[in-house]
Amino acid sequence: QVQLVESGGGLVQPGGSLRLSCAASGSILSFNSMDWYRQAPGKQREAVATITKGGITDYADSVKGRFTISRDNAKNTVYLQMNSLKPEDTAVYHCKGDRAGWGRYDLWGQGTQVTVSS
Repeated sequence: QVQLVESGGGLVQPGGSLRLSCAASGSILSFNSMDWYRQAPGKQREAVATITKGGITDYADSVKGRFTISRDNAKNTVYLQMNSLKPEDTAVYHCKGDRAGWGRYDLWGQGTQVTVSS
């Protein structure tokens, strides 16, 4: 069974950068897409970025132009490069591998905390 493990979170100042990693124990190409979600305290979980099996990317309006999702298929790893970070980016970031089945077979990582504060 494929497992997802996130890393790279931490505390940064506004305007700083972080690079999150999502390492899979199997091929990331077994998923329809690889996605990043985030959830802040008291707020609904929101989709941040996605990359399809074919390499097409999409972003939430709130992060477009600042965040970049990418992958290394040989390393079975998905990345989220976050630049020009703002305090409102503070959240727990989760990696998800999407598979058909209305979420039943989707795979989630444990999450990594990102805190943007001065």
